[in-house]
Amino acid sequence: MDTLNQLMNGFAVAITPLNLMWALVGCFLGTAIGVLPGIGPALTVAMLLPLTAKVEPTAALIMFAGIYYGAMYGGSTTSILMNTPGESSTMITAMEGNLMAKRGLAGPALATAAIGSFVAGTIATVLLSLFAPVAADVALQFGPGEYFMIMLLAFTTVSAVLGSSLLRGMTSLFLGLGIGLIGMDSLSGQTRYTLGIQELYDGIDIVVVAVGLFAVGEALFNAFFPQPEGTFNKVGRVMMSRSDWKRSIPAWLRGTFIGFPFGLIPAGGAEIPTFLSYASEKKLSKHPEEFGKGAIEGVAGPEAANNAAVTATLAPLLTLGIPTSNTTAIMLAAFQNYNLQPGPMLFQTSGDLVWGLLASLYIGNVMLLVLNLPAIGLWVRMLRIPTPLLYGGILIFAGLGAYGIRQSAFDLLLLFLIGLLGMAMRRFDFPTAPVIVGMILGPMAEKQLRNALSISQGDWTMFLRHPISASILALTVAVVVVPRLLRWMSRRSAMRGVADAAN
Repeated sequence: MDTLNQLMNGFAVAITPLNLMWALVGCFLGTAIGVLPGIGPALTVAMLLPLTAKVEPTAALIMFAGIYYGAMYGGSTTSILMNTPGESSTMITAMEGNLMAKRGLAGPALATAAIGSFVAGTIATVLLSLFAPVAADVALQFGPGEYFMIMLLAFTTVSAVLGSSLLRGMTSLFLGLGIGLIGMDSLSGQTRYTLGIQELYDGIDIVVVAVGLFAVGEALFNAFFPQPEGTFNKVGRVMMSRSDWKRSIPAWLRGTFIGFPFGLIPAGGAEIPTFLSYASEKKLSKHPEEFGKGAIEGVAGPEAANNAAVTATLAPLLTLGIPTSNTTAIMLAAFQNYNLQPGPMLFQTSGDLVWGLLASLYIGNVMLLVLNLPAIGLWVRMLRIPTPLLYGGILIFAGLGAYGIRQSAFDLLLLFLIGLLGMAMRRFDFPTAPVIVGMILGPMAEKQLRNALSISQGDWTMFLRHPISASILALTVAVVVVPRLLRWMSRRSAMRGVADAAN
């Protein structure tokens, strides 16, 4: 009851006209920057920090939170319509959502993304309000070994599920791991695989790779291998059908409860839960044949997981003072600018600010739904643009986004080289998503593995001796072994049936 009273006091703070205005500004800015690859919420919040120095702390933090989760909404729009992920966590949305758009289902795809984000954000905010301190305590049980095992599970799941075969999926994954190793080793400072090119010392930016593989690769594929007229970019119905709702609701709920725990721990941000949600939906769907052709569950689940994870990242920030993403790290700096130190005492010393911020998440989710749903019809009309002009625009848009990251012509060249790789991978049916997973999580997995072995003094059995890491390892083995065992048993049963019929 005390929590409910504090939340009600938070709503009294959040619904003041000034704070409502800042929440709306944050949601609008977040949606806008989510559409643009290369900008992202972390950069936007960082740029606005000096400008908000004289703004009241609660108002400024409410705006920053709106930018953060608003960017997750915006990233789904270009992912679905143009196969151009605005954020790395919307790559899965691009995979199935863009295929839905090509089938004339851009409206339902955009709707399930917007409503799923609202549902997941609201549920995650309720969980955050009720269980933030408890959830943060659980997250403290995870050490380097547990983080490494989580990443190993993500590697295995993505490779096994996303590719047409395990071999193709693993090939793409190792390509991504190789790209992720380019640059300066974070522990030794030694440069690796840079070929003496100074621009590679800081590694290859994830946005350049994601936009190159998805957007540029898509445009080049359609230029070199033209598709028959009428096979893509059709304008169909705008609203979700009863069947769409029936298939989306369970996916939203599953995605929410997959995404929320991952937001609590520094194990890869929102990317891991979106991939795991997609893998779960593909396994559980009654329409598995639609995956790879535009399945609505493949949009609904990952979008829900994405937004639940983003909301959950505020728990360790507020209760422990630990940022688990780039944007929450910038928000930590914002707290410190106002001489506030996030942690257990923040709830006692600045209760109005904390609960006002939590209450603003409920309000912000409603604002984003109101901003996004009416615009679906407008966005869908983009598909009336002639295909050559649309893909030409994608190339220009992608080029501007890549160049804007570091104002580097080298990044622009790299973008189109990676685009050629993406075109070749699509031509020969190699999945592109494992490349991104390997690139994002590879360096993190390497760091956690080295830390774990350093703590255990090189003892590899520590992964089996710790219950959490051992459980995750068992789950990883099950992901690889169980489907193959079931297929073998099914074939054996079928062969026995044929033999019995012959006798």
